Amino acid sequence: MFPGVSDSYDLASVAARLARHGVRGDVATTDKQAAVAAILRGREGADAEILLIRRATHPSDPWSGHMAFPGGRRDASDASLLQTAIRETREEVGLDLATHADVLARLPDIPAVARGRRLGMTIGAYVFALRHEGEHLLAPNDKVAETVWTPLGPLARGEGAAVFPYNHEGVLLELPSIDVGGRIVWGLTYQMLHALFALLQRA
Repeated sequence: MFPGVSDSYDLASVAARLARHGVRGDVATTDKQAAVAAILRGREGADAEILLIRRATHPSDPWSGHMAFPGGRRDASDASLLQTAIRETREEVGLDLATHADVLARLPDIPAVARGRRLGMTIGAYVFALRHEGEHLLAPNDKVAETVWTPLGPLARGEGAAVFPYNHEGVLLELPSIDVGGRIVWGLTYQMLHALFALLQRA
Protein backbone atom coordinates (compact mmCIF):
# COMPACT_ATOMS: atom_id res chain seq x y z
CA MET A 1 0.00 0.00 0.00
CA PHE A 2 2.75 2.41 0.98
CA PRO A 3 6.01 1.01 -0.43
CA GLY A 4 7.98 4.08 0.67
CA VAL A 5 7.14 3.63 4.32
CA SER A 6 9.80 2.20 6.61
CA ASP A 7 9.31 -1.40 7.69
CA SER A 8 9.80 -0.34 11.33
CA TYR A 9 6.44 -0.30 13.06
CA ASP A 10 7.43 -0.79 16.67
CA LEU A 11 5.79 1.78 18.91
CA ALA A 12 8.95 3.83 19.51
CA SER A 13 9.61 4.18 15.76
CA VAL A 14 6.02 5.12 14.99
CA ALA A 15 5.88 7.63 17.84
CA ALA A 16 9.15 9.27 16.74
CA ARG A 17 7.93 9.68 13.16
CA LEU A 18 4.56 11.10 14.19
CA ALA A 19 6.15 13.49 16.70
CA ARG A 20 7.67 15.44 13.80
CA HIS A 21 4.21 16.64 12.81
CA GLY A 22 2.96 17.87 16.19
CA VAL A 23 -0.69 17.99 17.26
CA ARG A 24 -2.87 20.64 15.65
CA GLY A 25 -5.42 22.48 17.74
CA ASP A 26 -9.09 23.02 16.92
CA VAL A 27 -10.21 25.37 14.16
CA ALA A 28 -13.39 27.41 14.60
CA THR A 29 -16.28 25.88 12.70
CA THR A 30 -20.07 25.95 12.60
CA ASP A 31 -20.20 22.27 11.61
CA LYS A 32 -21.19 19.56 14.03
CA GLN A 33 -18.10 17.75 15.29
CA ALA A 34 -17.03 14.31 16.43
CA ALA A 35 -13.71 12.75 17.40
CA VAL A 36 -12.16 9.30 17.47
CA ALA A 37 -9.04 7.77 19.02
CA ALA A 38 -6.62 5.58 17.07
CA ILE A 39 -4.88 3.88 20.00
CA LEU A 40 -1.51 2.13 19.71
CA ARG A 41 0.12 -0.21 22.21
CA GLY A 42 3.67 -1.51 22.24
CA ARG A 43 4.64 -5.17 22.12
CA GLU A 44 8.25 -6.03 22.95
CA GLY A 45 10.17 -6.96 19.80
CA ALA A 46 7.08 -6.65 17.60
CA ASP A 47 4.97 -4.20 15.65
CA ALA A 48 2.79 -1.80 17.56
CA GLU A 49 -0.85 -2.85 17.63
CA ILE A 50 -3.82 -0.60 16.90
CA LEU A 51 -7.25 -0.93 18.53
CA LEU A 52 -10.35 -1.41 16.40
CA ILE A 53 -13.91 -1.83 17.59
CA ARG A 54 -16.96 -3.26 15.90
CA ARG A 55 -19.92 -1.04 16.59
CA ALA A 56 -23.00 -2.71 18.00
CA THR A 57 -25.98 -3.12 15.67
CA HIS A 58 -28.49 -0.35 16.27
CA PRO A 59 -31.08 1.11 13.87
CA SER A 60 -30.34 4.71 14.85
CA ASP A 61 -26.58 4.39 14.29
CA PRO A 62 -25.57 5.30 10.70
CA TRP A 63 -22.40 3.21 11.17
CA SER A 64 -24.15 0.29 12.83
CA GLY A 65 -22.00 -2.85 12.77
CA HIS A 66 -18.99 -1.12 11.18
CA MET A 67 -15.38 -1.58 12.21
CA ALA A 68 -14.26 1.72 13.71
CA PHE A 69 -12.16 3.54 16.28
CA PRO A 70 -13.64 4.49 19.67
CA GLY A 71 -15.25 7.89 19.45
CA GLY A 72 -18.38 9.94 19.08
CA ARG A 73 -19.99 13.35 18.91
CA ARG A 74 -18.62 16.39 20.72
CA ASP A 75 -20.57 17.43 23.80
CA ALA A 76 -21.05 21.06 24.77
CA SER A 77 -19.03 20.31 27.92
CA ASP A 78 -15.96 19.13 25.94
CA ALA A 79 -13.29 21.84 25.98
CA SER A 80 -11.79 20.52 22.75
CA LEU A 81 -12.11 17.73 20.22
CA LEU A 82 -9.17 16.05 21.93
CA GLN A 83 -11.25 15.95 25.10
CA THR A 84 -14.09 14.41 23.09
CA ALA A 85 -11.82 11.60 21.91
CA ILE A 86 -10.61 10.98 25.47
CA ARG A 87 -14.11 11.03 26.98
CA GLU A 88 -15.68 8.82 24.30
CA THR A 89 -12.87 6.27 24.59
CA ARG A 90 -13.33 6.05 28.34
CA GLU A 91 -17.10 5.60 27.91
CA GLU A 92 -16.93 3.08 25.06
CA VAL A 93 -13.99 0.82 25.99
CA GLY A 94 -12.96 1.84 29.50
CA LEU A 95 -9.48 3.16 28.64
CA ASP A 96 -8.41 6.36 30.43
CA LEU A 97 -6.21 7.97 27.79
CA ALA A 98 -5.69 11.11 29.88
CA THR A 99 -3.89 9.01 32.50
CA HIS A 100 -2.34 6.16 30.53
CA ALA A 101 -1.51 7.49 27.05
CA ASP A 102 0.26 10.23 25.12
CA VAL A 103 -1.30 11.93 22.12
CA LEU A 104 1.04 11.63 19.13
CA ALA A 105 -0.75 13.31 16.25
CA ARG A 106 -4.01 14.63 14.88
CA LEU A 107 -4.92 13.30 11.47
CA PRO A 108 -6.58 15.55 8.86
CA ASP A 109 -10.24 16.09 9.68
CA ILE A 110 -12.66 14.34 7.34
CA PRO A 111 -16.35 14.95 6.59
CA ALA A 112 -18.71 12.41 8.09
CA VAL A 113 -20.47 10.34 5.43
CA ALA A 114 -23.11 7.69 6.04
CA ARG A 115 -24.94 5.70 3.36
CA GLY A 116 -23.28 7.84 0.71
CA ARG A 117 -24.47 11.18 2.12
CA ARG A 118 -22.64 13.90 4.02
CA LEU A 119 -24.01 14.59 7.48
CA GLY A 120 -22.81 18.16 7.99
CA MET A 121 -20.28 16.98 10.56
CA THR A 122 -16.49 16.76 10.61
CA ILE A 123 -14.50 14.10 12.44
CA GLY A 124 -11.14 14.69 14.10
CA ALA A 125 -8.95 11.62 14.59
CA TYR A 126 -6.20 11.56 17.23
CA VAL A 127 -3.42 8.98 17.46
CA PHE A 128 -2.51 7.90 21.00
CA ALA A 129 0.23 5.66 22.39
CA LEU A 130 -0.38 3.74 25.60
CA ARG A 131 2.55 4.25 27.96
CA HIS A 132 3.05 0.74 29.29
CA GLU A 133 3.09 -2.66 27.67
CA GLY A 134 0.51 -5.13 28.82
CA GLU A 135 -2.95 -6.38 28.05
CA HIS A 136 -4.69 -3.04 28.79
CA LEU A 137 -7.95 -4.62 29.86
CA LEU A 138 -10.94 -3.19 28.05
CA ALA A 139 -14.47 -2.72 29.36
CA PRO A 140 -16.68 -2.18 26.29
CA ASN A 141 -20.11 -0.61 26.79
CA ASP A 142 -23.29 -1.55 24.95
CA LYS A 143 -22.28 0.49 21.87
CA VAL A 144 -19.36 -1.87 21.21
CA ALA A 145 -19.91 -5.43 19.99
CA GLU A 146 -16.22 -6.40 19.76
CA THR A 147 -12.71 -5.07 20.33
CA VAL A 148 -9.69 -6.14 18.26
CA TRP A 149 -5.98 -5.35 18.64
CA THR A 150 -4.18 -5.86 15.32
CA PRO A 151 -0.54 -5.26 14.26
CA LEU A 152 0.00 -1.96 12.46
CA GLY A 153 2.79 -3.07 10.09
CA PRO A 154 0.79 -5.53 7.97
CA LEU A 155 -1.96 -2.96 7.50
CA ALA A 156 0.53 -0.32 6.34
CA ARG A 157 2.22 -2.75 3.97
CA GLY A 158 -1.08 -3.53 2.25
CA GLU A 159 -1.57 -7.03 3.60
CA GLY A 160 -5.27 -7.79 3.70
CA ALA A 161 -6.11 -5.20 1.03
CA ALA A 162 -9.57 -5.99 -0.29
CA VAL A 163 -12.55 -4.59 -2.17
CA PHE A 164 -15.85 -3.97 -0.39
CA PRO A 165 -18.95 -4.17 -2.63
CA TYR A 166 -21.38 -1.39 -1.65
CA ASN A 167 -24.78 -0.82 -3.18
CA HIS A 168 -25.45 2.92 -3.32
CA GLU A 169 -28.92 3.74 -4.61
CA GLY A 170 -28.86 0.81 -6.99
CA VAL A 171 -25.30 1.34 -8.17
CA LEU A 172 -22.76 -1.29 -7.12
CA LEU A 173 -19.52 0.36 -6.00
CA GLU A 174 -16.26 -1.41 -5.28
CA LEU A 175 -14.69 0.42 -2.35
CA PRO A 176 -11.16 -0.08 -1.02
CA SER A 177 -11.02 -1.90 2.29
CA ILE A 178 -8.80 -3.96 4.58
CA ASP A 179 -9.57 -7.47 5.78
CA VAL A 180 -8.56 -7.78 9.44
CA GLY A 181 -9.08 -11.40 10.37
CA GLY A 182 -12.33 -11.60 8.46
CA ARG A 183 -13.52 -8.20 9.63
CA ILE A 184 -13.79 -5.64 6.84
CA VAL A 185 -12.53 -2.11 7.54
CA TRP A 186 -13.88 0.37 5.00
CA GLY A 187 -15.38 3.85 4.71
CA LEU A 188 -14.36 6.46 7.27
CA THR A 189 -12.09 4.17 9.29
CA TYR A 190 -10.27 3.06 6.15
CA GLN A 191 -9.74 6.74 5.25
CA MET A 192 -8.32 7.45 8.70
CA LEU A 193 -5.91 4.52 8.50
CA HIS A 194 -4.88 5.69 5.02
CA ALA A 195 -4.20 9.18 6.46
CA LEU A 196 -2.12 7.67 9.28
CA PHE A 197 0.02 5.68 6.86
CA ALA A 198 0.45 8.72 4.62
CA LEU A 199 1.63 10.75 7.64
CA LEU A 200 4.15 8.05 8.51
CA GLN A 201 5.38 8.03 4.93
CA ARG A 202 5.93 11.80 4.93
CA ALA A 203 7.93 11.44 8.16
